[in-house]
Amino acid sequence: MTTTTLDGRLNLPRRSGDRPRTRERTPHQQLSQISPPDLQERLWSRMTALADVLPGRSGVSVPDTRALHLRPAMAHGPREAYLVGSEFAHLHGHGDGSLHMCLPKEVAAQALRQGWAEQHPMARQGYLPGTLVMVYGPRDQEELEVVWQLVRISHRFAHRSATA
Repeated sequence: MTTTTLDGRLNLPRRSGDRPRTRERTPHQQLSQISPPDLQERLWSRMTALADVLPGRSGVSVPDTRALHLRPAMAHGPREAYLVGSEFAHLHGHGDGSLHMCLPKEVAAQALRQGWAEQHPMARQGYLPGTLVMVYGPRDQEELEVVWQLVRISHRFAHRSATA
């Protein structure tokens, strides 16, 4: 289970098993270990309940992707907290189940190290900020809680420049 240390820092557990297969170019998608649709829907329900969020279409992803945009008046995070405009995260369709989101650098690095995420190919090439990662879709309830915590951190990063 994900924990936060006494000083407020994130302490992600190691994700079990191998990393899923993903497409190494755009569209950047998860190709194996697909999150069950019911978990995706439970995650989406939580995501749309976040403060000041406008659910909608993604400005940068395939048509079946559902995105979270902050109300423009509330989008106070740094530029690297957004994919495009005020979109800070999106959930790919049921055939994929992964998410793209922007995370503070330290959190993104920990998610990469612990096997929860990988950098977007264009971020690896330096075209997009290193804060943009693909978080793998949750395979079970325990993983849903970890992914949910990462979504909340992404929301805080975009909302008010929080780091974790």
